[in-house]
Amino acid sequence: MDDYPLLNAFLTMMWLFLWILWFFLLFRIITDIFRDDSLSGWGKTGWLVFVIVLPFLGVFVYIMARGSDMGRRDIAQAKQQDEAFQAYVRDAAGTNKGSSGVEELSKLAQLKSNGDISVEEYERAKQKLLA
Repeated sequence: MDDYPLLNAFLTMMWLFLWILWFFLLFRIITDIFRDDSLSGWGKTGWLVFVIVLPFLGVFVYIMARGSDMGRRDIAQAKQQDEAFQAYVRDAAGTNKGSSGVEELSKLAQLKSNGDISVEEYERAKQKLLA
């Protein structure tokens, strides 16, 4: 342990984290290149070759040239995934066919509390909804 001081351990960890950060950034940019629908196939190929052949220069140029749109594409993809998830949940819960059972039960309870329907009518309607 005497031949490897604490400062060297710190510098080694720093370089390791920077190396991991660099690969994360590189893969993030490659993912963004493929996700971008506004780029043609030749444009995607050009950016990809530039980022792979000259990685440092390619990544920095890509961030300067197209970095502002990366966030917009992320937000658009997140909204699209959220809408798809919400549609799936609605379909799975069966709430696309009009009002839900909970809303119907609350309407029935309101009618009963107003005295518009009797307790027997409320119970029959509730059993019909729950069946």
